[in-house]
Amino acid sequence: MLKRVLLTLFSLILPWAALADELRLAPNAPDSYVVKKGDTLWDISGKFLQQPWLWPKLWRINPEVENPHLIYPGDELKLVYDVEGQPMLVKENSKPVLKWSPKVRTQLKDQSPVETISLSVLSPFLKYDTILSQQDLDNSPYILGSDEGYKSSVNGFKLYVNGDLQVGQSYGVYQKEEAIIAVDGETVIGYHARMVGSGKAIRAGNAAEKEPSTMYLEGVMRELRSGAIVKPVNEGQLLPAFFTMQAAADTVQGKIIKSSNGNREFGKFEVIFIDQGIEHGVKQGDILSVNRLSPGVLETKDGPVYTQDASRWSRLANASDSDYQMPEEAIGKIMVFKVFDQVSMALILRSEKPLRLNDSVMAL
Repeated sequence: MLKRVLLTLFSLILPWAALADELRLAPNAPDSYVVKKGDTLWDISGKFLQQPWLWPKLWRINPEVENPHLIYPGDELKLVYDVEGQPMLVKENSKPVLKWSPKVRTQLKDQSPVETISLSVLSPFLKYDTILSQQDLDNSPYILGSDEGYKSSVNGFKLYVNGDLQVGQSYGVYQKEEAIIAVDGETVIGYHARMVGSGKAIRAGNAAEKEPSTMYLEGVMRELRSGAIVKPVNEGQLLPAFFTMQAAADTVQGKIIKSSNGNREFGKFEVIFIDQGIEHGVKQGDILSVNRLSPGVLETKDGPVYTQDASRWSRLANASDSDYQMPEEAIGKIMVFKVFDQVSMALILRSEKPLRLNDSVMAL
């Protein structure tokens, strides 16, 4: 009986799993494309697919582009279809076959092949910030002062820390910023913290005997003061050399609650915080859509008006902010690159208009 149930469930799930990975062409997908300098596989795949993170399927079984990391500016790619009607890319004037055979590819030494999205590409836009919980603030060691007695420190100073550090371990120094508030406007779900410096422990302390540890300050990004939190750099700071992107789980649904620059509006390649984290099933590399609810409309004696433009009396006379269930429109895409318990940090990959605080984020 159990076997029969499992087979039935498998037969029901399989079509949905196949559909999730089925390539869907973008409405304006071109028939061909000439690779330009600076293109990435994500960029090129996004011109053809509605789901650019499925780029490996688009480049499959193609002897002319058997390693898509090694296509060059000037190469012309053509969109064709296999025997099952699935799209794939080939080089113009090449005939796709399923049989592999050895061949030599002449490469120009003065050109670099197109790469996938890597940390080196994204690093100028990523912020080495973190999220501190109240427990972090209560239990993490912090800077007491320096060997020079200055209120702020620079490279080469020795810092004293009121905790037991491991000699030879590298540590980041973080300055606590403002609290991150949930969309209810009250609940504190963490504290934004900026990395202000880094260094290496050169002397272990003894917290029980009130003997501080010593850290040699190797890099200062901004003014570093007493009270700054000290954490090992391998706790949440290491990022992969290559981001494997995937569609987020359908259950992920939240809001943009903060930007790293503190602005209320932000655009491509800026870093934002969303109120979804490990507890909500978010993973590093998740791609999310950013949606915004269209303005509400009220029916008045003078005709339909936007809720924000309606008179106070018209607003009071209506039980809701709109007489119509206005749709949410997709206005951008983001990629999650750091995940915490209840919060994640994401990079804006695309925005049709400036994104704002409280815009919705959800699975594609």
